[in-house]
Amino acid sequence: MSFFISQAHAATEGAAQGGSPYQLFIMLGLFAVIFYFMIYRPQAKRVKEHKTLMSSMSKGDEVMTNGGLLGRITKSSSESDYIVIALNDNTEVTIKKDFITAVLPKGTMKSL
Repeated sequence: MSFFISQAHAATEGAAQGGSPYQLFIMLGLFAVIFYFMIYRPQAKRVKEHKTLMSSMSKGDEVMTNGGLLGRITKSSSESDYIVIALNDNTEVTIKKDFITAVLPKGTMKSL
């Protein structure tokens, strides 16, 4: 029966284990530091900048949306998450404040 199963040989006792027992904790700490500086911190900075942008918007500002629409804010309230932007003299669109990506300089819409 032994010709179907190969014989397992035990590892020698003198084989190296691969380093200190704290090496795993050092690597996990290093990955945590890399995660913080490469992923979490830049994302938190972008979120903070976007919240500042949303709170600074007021009636009359020219804005650009995620979809690429340019318009002027006609109605805005601090307690509502929605604003109304006028795309031209006849068209108004209601959108969430979260979808505003940039506040444009005054006169941008007339220059297009």
